[in-house]
Amino acid sequence: MSMSFAYGPPGDHQEMIGVIRAAVERGVTFFDTAEIYGPFTNEELVGEALAPFRRQVVIATKFGFKIDAAGRQAGLDSRPDHIKKVAEASLKRLKVDAIDLFYQHRVDLDVPIEDVAGAVGSLVKEGKVKHFGLSEAGVQTIRRAHSVHPVTAVQSEYSLWTRGPEREVLPVLEELGIGFVPYSPLGRGFLTGKIDENTAFDNSDFRKNLPRFTPESRRANQVLVDLLGNLAVRKKATPAQIALAWLLAQKPWIVPIPGTTKRTRIEENIGADEIELTSDDLLEIDRVASKISVQGARYPEHLERMTGI
Repeated sequence: MSMSFAYGPPGDHQEMIGVIRAAVERGVTFFDTAEIYGPFTNEELVGEALAPFRRQVVIATKFGFKIDAAGRQAGLDSRPDHIKKVAEASLKRLKVDAIDLFYQHRVDLDVPIEDVAGAVGSLVKEGKVKHFGLSEAGVQTIRRAHSVHPVTAVQSEYSLWTRGPEREVLPVLEELGIGFVPYSPLGRGFLTGKIDENTAFDNSDFRKNLPRFTPESRRANQVLVDLLGNLAVRKKATPAQIALAWLLAQKPWIVPIPGTTKRTRIEENIGADEIELTSDDLLEIDRVASKISVQGARYPEHLERMTGI
């Protein structure tokens, strides 16, 4: 996502292709995009970058937003006819014969989830989609969708500073045998330790409008970064690696998707897989983190209403 929009100006096209291909060369096999990223330009970028490696990788993309003529998000739309149109367009942009994993990007209250699951199920029968996923869905939505067509994966924000999925979602996924894909596993960059209360964001960076990224919230939440930093020193790692290692230690079926525009960060993120957090380490993290009250909502109120339904 960050290669095409949301975290400042888009990256140079050829440079971003190089970053994606460098990730493949280092063993990364799972790539996440969406039609809304750009809009459209990120799918094109991913499709071009991964064309030489198609048999080696899995590509996930998403449907569920209206996009107006000016390329702006204009609400939700998960009507079956719309899902099928999005799938056809995504197939062309990604340069693939089938979408490996097709997520509903956000739950659309105007369309029964059974209809959504049925529409994706039809695409699976046609060979245009391989697997069905949900993003930011609540447990009842997951159960209802899964009863119509198997849900392969659920994607929601999850990290040391966003632990909501632990209460209800993770137990249901374990029960049903559904994988979990945490997005923003590094807290939109905050958990890397590279952002503090004095960091200035570009006007095109959507973090500038997030309650959790006000200077006051960043100052209050620094204690969480300090926790990661202290453990990182002991493990000869970086705070980002500890944050990812913590996620990987939660369940074997959790696959975090840290984003980056830099090759050096790919190397750093991959290094998290080599870090062993002992049971004592995990208990220490939980003990300290449980005393920290994270300040600031994840999204402005109008966007929060789209999550966790």
